[in-house]
Amino acid sequence: MTGNGKAEEKKPINIALQGGGSHGAFSWGVLDRLLEDGRLDIKAVSGTSAGAMNAVALGDGWMRGGAEGARAKLDDFWRAVARKGRFSPVQRSPWDMLWGNWSIENTPGYIWFDTMSRVFSPYVANPLNLNPLRDVVAEEIDFANVRACKDIDLFISATNVETGQLHVFSDGEIDLDTMMASACLPQVFQAVEIKGVPYWDGGYGGNPAIYPFFKANETDDVLLVQINPVVREQTPKTANEIQNRIDEITFNAGLLREFRAIAFIKELIAAGRLPHGEFHDIRMHRIDADEAFKDLSASSKVNAEWAFLEYLRDLGRTAASDWLEDNFDSVGKQATLDLSGQLDDGFRPLRGPATGRRVREFLATRTKPAAVRQHN
Repeated sequence: MTGNGKAEEKKPINIALQGGGSHGAFSWGVLDRLLEDGRLDIKAVSGTSAGAMNAVALGDGWMRGGAEGARAKLDDFWRAVARKGRFSPVQRSPWDMLWGNWSIENTPGYIWFDTMSRVFSPYVANPLNLNPLRDVVAEEIDFANVRACKDIDLFISATNVETGQLHVFSDGEIDLDTMMASACLPQVFQAVEIKGVPYWDGGYGGNPAIYPFFKANETDDVLLVQINPVVREQTPKTANEIQNRIDEITFNAGLLREFRAIAFIKELIAAGRLPHGEFHDIRMHRIDADEAFKDLSASSKVNAEWAFLEYLRDLGRTAASDWLEDNFDSVGKQATLDLSGQLDDGFRPLRGPATGRRVREFLATRTKPAAVRQHN
């Protein structure tokens, strides 16, 4: 409520959700906190891979019961992921659990899984194309609801294997195959064919795509929920570190290209060389927890243990609380993520520290398991 007793008008915003396996639970936490806060009017969501999963869970839940329905469906979806993950051969070791290590690259299950994916094609190693995530999505998401959701435009990205171009599915196109295409890692799963066209993970072309927002609505504010660090200040030395960094660079490349284009358009508008009314003067915002994700290796993206998903959810909620406190007033007025002249060296927030107060406190207390914290 405002000071005069009137309900505060919600601020429209578009949300872009990156993919990154289990790390998508961070984005779940962000969405949960934003929906709980209720001051933002989510007009559209663009997602890739895990970001796409969050997007359709949001749309399905929204049709069931608005913001609270969306929060409930997101919770249901990630709990189902954790239940399915109990049967995975890739699990943390007791030692990892004791010391709060969420990465699992040194466990026998992951070493076997990683080796198989590098040596054998999924057409050989997985001829039946089994995908536990497909079962979870089929059981948890009502795609009739997703396609019927008109309050929030949904955009799902996948990469056309034949052309290498990004394809964005929307509205009536979104179904189970669309979702599996968006999350299809080619080292693990066979390409998903849709109308005779093979698709791989959307992260290769856009993680996520931002340009669909420009024609979807008149909202100029875009909030990126980022789970793949852009900047790492140390040179990777081990094989796992090198592969992890290659993946991060690859899955951020499309996003950075779009940011360069947005920055260029903004410069032309500011210089009066493009009419403001005919082009979107995008105001970019970002929620991230780079300090936490920099300590997580790529192997943690396949860790579906509930304790880990819960940790990431709570981290996402905490990061969203920091962002709301520091940046909500800027929505509709000015960007809080500066793109001009900063893309070569990574993103630079316009206001406040790179890591918010609540996130710093969270990381100081939640990186270790409870049994260890009690003795410190």
